[in-house]
Amino acid sequence: MKRNIWTILMLSILLFAGGCHEPDELLPPVSRHGINSITATFEDGTGVFTGYFAEGSNEIVIPIPYYFPESSNNQVGQEKLKRMRVKANLDDNVIVSPALLYMDLTQNNVITVTDQLKQQKQYTVRGEIRKSSECQITEFSLPSIGLAGVINENAKTISLVAVEEIPEVLASVTLSYHATISPDPRVVALDYNTQPQLTVTAHDGVTSQVYTVLKETPVKLPYGIRSGSAKLLFAKQLKADLGITTDHLTGGIAATREHVILNTRNANSIYIHAKTGEKLGEVELGDIKGSLTNFYNTADDNGNVLICNLAPNAGSFKVWKLASVTSSPELMIEWNGEVAIGRKLSVMGSIDSDAIITAPILAAGQRFARWTVTGGQLTSQTPEIITMSGLEKGWTTNADIIYTSATDLSSDYFVASYSDNTFAWVNGNTNTVRKKLDGISANYIPNAVDYVTFNNAKYTTLNWVNSFNWGAADAVWMLDVSNDANFTGNLETYTCPAVVWQSDRDKWGPKGITPVVPNTNGTGDVAFTVSEDGYFLYLYFMFTNGFVVGYQFDCIDM
Repeated sequence: MKRNIWTILMLSILLFAGGCHEPDELLPPVSRHGINSITATFEDGTGVFTGYFAEGSNEIVIPIPYYFPESSNNQVGQEKLKRMRVKANLDDNVIVSPALLYMDLTQNNVITVTDQLKQQKQYTVRGEIRKSSECQITEFSLPSIGLAGVINENAKTISLVAVEEIPEVLASVTLSYHATISPDPRVVALDYNTQPQLTVTAHDGVTSQVYTVLKETPVKLPYGIRSGSAKLLFAKQLKADLGITTDHLTGGIAATREHVILNTRNANSIYIHAKTGEKLGEVELGDIKGSLTNFYNTADDNGNVLICNLAPNAGSFKVWKLASVTSSPELMIEWNGEVAIGRKLSVMGSIDSDAIITAPILAAGQRFARWTVTGGQLTSQTPEIITMSGLEKGWTTNADIIYTSATDLSSDYFVASYSDNTFAWVNGNTNTVRKKLDGISANYIPNAVDYVTFNNAKYTTLNWVNSFNWGAADAVWMLDVSNDANFTGNLETYTCPAVVWQSDRDKWGPKGITPVVPNTNGTGDVAFTVSEDGYFLYLYFMFTNGFVVGYQFDCIDM
């Protein structure tokens, strides 16, 4: 007993002595500059231009494009540089003086950086208007004979898949903005059987690249996308770049091989080029234009666009179809189900042949409506009501469902939903959750999903949305779901082995735009398309009040 008391007394003394020690001073690692990055925008908040440290000097140069937007012919003059908003990302406990806010980037601006050890260093910050050095061919085709070129940027080749001789025809070519090409196959018909070479020269007149056009068939990988092939095609701000001035009401995208159509309630939809993001025009919606009528849109595999209303707020549930961006809406489905429905609509397959159409019923019970199309004909205006199980809370107003087959009603399907805040893989035969990922923060809203088969692999994509102006939530994931072995873990902590690609968090949502307009409805969308030749997979996504973004993946064995 005495020994036990003596042991306790000694431990108490040691603990007290340890508690009286002065704590070690913990300083974060001292970086080379103390400044991790420095960016500038124009006075109105448009544009984001990233500076760099000039090698061998204490100069920070912020390059400004000669034209802005770079796709336009709007030349940036020196006057625009005289009042630029400047921000810096600093290491912990690093101070910059004078405080950064506005700078005249036509001048040398001297700043002092004080690091964690109170050591000081001076830098000069200036802007520099530069002509673009981009000189790529981003798209190449021979439209008159239906051939699309497969571009291998690493090898600087363009492959035309053909067996017979290719006639001399004009090409359709998309270049880096303001670049030139010689010879120009858009105005000179070339002999593509002789491996012609095309020289692309950047706007700066100095930088150039030579592409060789080959008549061949590129070798595909045996499975899935090529690792590292993700290529950002475009990122367009809904307001600044595309002119959508109404906040909160752009909630859906419909992706076809040619266009991405953005649906804004009570307005004509706009459509942009599927490879460049350039605004091409508006879809005239006529009588169905209204805050509750053109509520959401999606597209099938054959380029048909489906538009739905919100029921019962706008009466019976209706779905209109558009055969193209220039056609008029045609009523396809009308159902007076007296349930809340219409915030999301998905279609697997093509309404010109076979398809499964789904829409979540926005109430407790884990129910959704399902329509089928067989041989191009809707089997019934009245849907089957499917009740699934396996989610503890089900969903409320944020849910999306996509089947994995256009013909098999017992095929599995995926559910992205808010309340359980998880992503579920559902057994289509029993309508019970087969597997689901770990739940995420209740502040984040999963509300859109899509599915595609590409090069012998199966992929699904989903989004997260944050309806506030804080938290790293606006993001998109792509998962390989060819089997369910890796369908496990937590997306929030990056521990799901099925993930093959994920977007930067918050970069493309409202937090990536100044000023921030919170996505109060918690809406956004995702969509897949596949190129006709099967070499390219495209992923499109949109965050309300933020950006619409396009990425390209390929399966070329390089």
